[in-house]
Amino acid sequence: MRVREWQDIVADVVEQNVDPDGWRAIGGNRASGLGEDLYLAHPSGGVYGLKTYAKNPFEVKGVGGQIARKLDDEIGSYLPRDDHHAGRFAVRSPPEDESDAESKAKAVEEVVRAHADAPTTPSALFDDVMEVLESPAFGPMEFEHADRPEGLDELSATFEDAEEALEAEFEDIIREDEVDRGFA
Repeated sequence: MRVREWQDIVADVVEQNVDPDGWRAIGGNRASGLGEDLYLAHPSGGVYGLKTYAKNPFEVKGVGGQIARKLDDEIGSYLPRDDHHAGRFAVRSPPEDESDAESKAKAVEEVVRAHADAPTTPSALFDDVMEVLESPAFGPMEFEHADRPEGLDELSATFEDAEEALEAEFEDIIREDEVDRGFA
């Protein structure tokens, strides 16, 4: 596994040529110390691990890497499923220009109008909005702000070598930044 800046990992996720709504994520407090752990996974897009912290309100720092090429059933069992999730996440780039922004706004307006006129679910509305915005990655997410979900610990144990490599690089960043706590 190659450890890189966390933004590069998010860019890799965005560039995957996979079904955008097949992604799942789990995250929470880092097991030891400052920051958060996050895993993003897709059956054919792979599994990515990230460690980040907010240095200040304008700067998030961290590292990540692709830790598996495929998401199998065992690993997938640690991640939230569509029918059982606490939240949703999405990765989205801003519109390219004013014309693109106007086009996307009209498409979102039509989706909201359609959902207002018919029975719907929060998940269906979210999925439809992400599709018209052409989000390259979205899906269910379990995230604990004050703790660690059980699945997060299971993934960390499953990918112990990758976890150690990410942890070492992340500790270097924290040491270089000379911080003892993140911005909350």
